[in-house]
Amino acid sequence: MRGDQDEQVEVWSYIPLEQRVPAEHPLRPMRAMVDIVLKELSPQFARLYSRVGRPSIPPEYLLRALLLQILYSVRSERLLMEQLDYNLLFRWFVGLKADDRIWDATVFTKNRQRLLEGQIAVAFFERVVALARERELLSDEHFTVDGTLIEAWASLKSFKRQDAPPAPPDDPGNPTVNFHGERRSNATHASTTDPEARLFRKGDSHEAKLCYQGHVLMENRHGLAVDGSLTPATGFAEREQALAMAAQLPAGATLGADKSYDTREVVDALRGLGVTPHVAQHTTKRSSAIDGRTTRHDGYVVSQRERKRIEEIFGWLKQIGLLRKTRHRGVARVGWMFTFALAVYNLVRMRNVLAQPA
Repeated sequence: MRGDQDEQVEVWSYIPLEQRVPAEHPLRPMRAMVDIVLKELSPQFARLYSRVGRPSIPPEYLLRALLLQILYSVRSERLLMEQLDYNLLFRWFVGLKADDRIWDATVFTKNRQRLLEGQIAVAFFERVVALARERELLSDEHFTVDGTLIEAWASLKSFKRQDAPPAPPDDPGNPTVNFHGERRSNATHASTTDPEARLFRKGDSHEAKLCYQGHVLMENRHGLAVDGSLTPATGFAEREQALAMAAQLPAGATLGADKSYDTREVVDALRGLGVTPHVAQHTTKRSSAIDGRTTRHDGYVVSQRERKRIEEIFGWLKQIGLLRKTRHRGVARVGWMFTFALAVYNLVRMRNVLAQPA
């Protein structure tokens, strides 16, 4: 028998949001881990806010909403507020009631600025790593380091000479720029849109882009990120950040890396820190700084196999975490989002690992 369509609008709902979310939903274990982290960060939140005045958006709500934005690849704050308005799953995760009023996108963005100034992304990431360590998910012996390029939110048209006098554009919205035959470099040019972005190309067969460079240190047991940073894209940033991260490793640890780290300076510096350099060997362009004293061990072969998993982190950050091309400008803001996205990746990875049967 066909049912009749009831067009009468229901005024009340007696089903709480907690009951609407299935018990086996993958966000439930993540919400539990996030609640633990946010509870530990509560004293740090208290230092960022005044004790008088009108209450702002709770920082716990802000971080949970930003976490959802990364998880579901919501490309703007306005779309995020739209999702929070009608998506009951998003409301439940953030902690809002079904009838709570949603914030204006501009208000949300300005409140997020306080978290940026308070270095909350770093604190959140460190607490996630500590939580993974408490659950015995991290290796203390074997690590991998690598870097990736993150395209800046700036066009090549904005990359202009620093000493050139400003000229009125023929089209304010999309000016005509002819830079063919002009020699351009970071020493003489800068982007007017994002001055901290640097012109960089990955290799001889790749085009140059305005970029930043993200750096990650991964432990090899479960592929979790244990350290991360973001710098302007330069030819030496990867190696400098690798050595800075290696300085925090325990003596006797191994550090896997690709061929770009196979230099005498990097290998000698790692050995000076008491870290075994499991760096991929150069085989064609130049002689390798790694010899048979290192490559003859079975652990070197294992490190070369496991180091490739760091590309899974970069792939997730760019495909899901909105970092293929950043929506923000400046090292501080892009670095904040990079670090926070790393923390979100760790939460996803921890959820998947802990769900596996023992």
